[in-house]
Amino acid sequence: MSDHAVPDQPAADRSATDRPESRHTAQRELEEGIERDFSRNLSYGEYLDLGRVLSAQHPRSVPTRHDEMLFIIQHQTSELWLKLMLHELRSARDLIRADDPRPALKRLARIKDIQTVLTEQWTVLATLTPSEYAQFRSFLATGSGFQSWQYRAVEFILGNKNAEMLRVFEHDPAVHADLSALLHEPSLYDEVLAWLSRQGYAVPAVLLDRDWSRPHEENEELVELFGQIYAVPEEHWGVYELCEELIDVEDNFQFWRFRHLKTVERIIGSKRGTGGSSGVPFLRRALDLTFFPELYAVRTRIQDVAPEGYHHD
Repeated sequence: MSDHAVPDQPAADRSATDRPESRHTAQRELEEGIERDFSRNLSYGEYLDLGRVLSAQHPRSVPTRHDEMLFIIQHQTSELWLKLMLHELRSARDLIRADDPRPALKRLARIKDIQTVLTEQWTVLATLTPSEYAQFRSFLATGSGFQSWQYRAVEFILGNKNAEMLRVFEHDPAVHADLSALLHEPSLYDEVLAWLSRQGYAVPAVLLDRDWSRPHEENEELVELFGQIYAVPEEHWGVYELCEELIDVEDNFQFWRFRHLKTVERIIGSKRGTGGSSGVPFLRRALDLTFFPELYAVRTRIQDVAPEGYHHD
């Protein structure tokens, strides 16, 4: 070392101006252009009507139980997502009816993401223990998620039609009328089949003019038609893609049903539901329901393709 060299100073001895400027602060200044005066301008809260949304949680337990707020918000947010899902499903159905399937695919893609959020939400409710739920469950009286008219509307528009379900909603004329209309309208799948027919595919006539209030039943001729499409998907790509999107929607629906079942089982075990159902056994039977049976049946018909030169002994 040179006689004139200055040894390195310890970090504590350096002046503040010698230290690198920290990027971490406890506060950020508002930019000049940020709106501050909402006496005449529309605010975020006004646009979203948050005053009503955030004042719509009314625990009924006496004394009020801490965990009832979780239960209420879980179901209210689910209803908001169901409202958006219905909005997208109606639009997808209408677009297919108008022979415009490409934007309908975008609607279905959004629906799948909504379904993912709805399924993941069960993990939040699953933090509710049996002991915590028991503290306020009796205050639900006969209220039950089974009475969700938007959930029923989603099932109707996807094709799970059941006229008996309308009786649950007779106390609400507006809701009853909306569900009754959906019951008697073609489902999303019905519109897909009608669109296929208009594109020249041999859809069985019995499926094109039927009682729309009845659930779709598996049709062997339709399975054969889908078999032809799936045998050479590159020749029917638009139809093939739409069919696979429908399968995605149904798979997601089944994931939601299963997660619902396991969450209920985790919290109340084998107790009957507040709405009068058998509870877990009733939910388990829903796993056997299907919206698009031919799209599952066709998978059994697809022939495996052996590599060239391959011989199986």
